[in-house]
Amino acid sequence: MSTAATPAAVRRAKSNAALRVSKGNGEDAARREPPLRECVARAVRAYLVSTRGRSTEDLFRMVLAEVEAPLLVEVLAHCEGNQTRAAEILGITRATLRKKLAEHHV
Repeated sequence: MSTAATPAAVRRAKSNAALRVSKGNGEDAARREPPLRECVARAVRAYLVSTRGRSTEDLFRMVLAEVEAPLLVEVLAHCEGNQTRAAEILGITRATLRKKLAEHHV
């Protein structure tokens, strides 16, 4: 019998770990948001199903472009418009943040 974890087992373990952390922080575990990874996986699965077998090209770049703009907007809002703090949270320089905001017309 193999001791390697199945992808489903790994997902359950991560989910359970997130649940334990949220309970430890006093959050209501029943109302917590699913981990970001699960949200992305669900969205990609839904997109692939919606293509109904049509050829999909450059999916990687498309997903990154779709995720980047709302990520920048949400982190900037979280920082109440403070670009220096937002750049720190994102792990990029303020100049890079400003360039990306301009690219996405934010």
